[in-house]
Amino acid sequence: MQKRITIFDTVRGFTMISMAGFHACYDLAYLHDWDMPWFTQTVFQDIWRASISWVFLFIAGWMCTLSRNNAKRAAKYAAAALVVWIATTLVSVDDSVNFGIIYCMATCTAVVALTRPLLQKLPGSCGIAACLVLFALTWGIPKAVYPLPYLAWLGFPGPGFVSGDYYPLIPFVFMYLTGFFAAQAAQASSLEAPEWAYANPIPALTVLGRHALPFYLLHQPVILGVLELVYSVR
Repeated sequence: MQKRITIFDTVRGFTMISMAGFHACYDLAYLHDWDMPWFTQTVFQDIWRASISWVFLFIAGWMCTLSRNNAKRAAKYAAAALVVWIATTLVSVDDSVNFGIIYCMATCTAVVALTRPLLQKLPGSCGIAACLVLFALTWGIPKAVYPLPYLAWLGFPGPGFVSGDYYPLIPFVFMYLTGFFAAQAAQASSLEAPEWAYANPIPALTVLGRHALPFYLLHQPVILGVLELVYSVR
């Protein structure tokens, strides 16, 4: 089994902090009416959001090549996604989260669990190129509205579909598979990862990166609670 590359945990930990910052800005701008034009009126919000979700998906795709049981991982993500959906539907602070990033991780991991023998037959470099092209080509698919019921999970939202966090299988499975094929290419090469990839310069971020799912589930309720407390005593 390939040795765990610590830098991925560190990067994921940093990305979790970035995600918390993003959601704090979102809550301030949209729930508490802060004037934040740099966040609400520019492309910066989209770039920041992509820098978080794409990193999560790429690293998850890489890490699934090291997993002993991707079906179990997919089930864990699916259970977490269900918790998020129930919580955001009941609390109704904002739009409920239907088919969000954790759902996406679940379905992408399930795809790998079901098709891994076939995926492993494709050279890693070819897989990377194909997935990046497909990601770009299918990027706009979920931005349209389709007269198709019950296919929002796939990337074809129907009229009236809303979600506070929307990451359907298409196009995001291709970013996940880019990570999968990148790991496959690395494992097939004779090159060793550099020493810094196994270093642990910021242990706190590394620990956070290894416990990303609990942090994800807890960070938004904590942020909302803190903001509500602050505003209640003003």
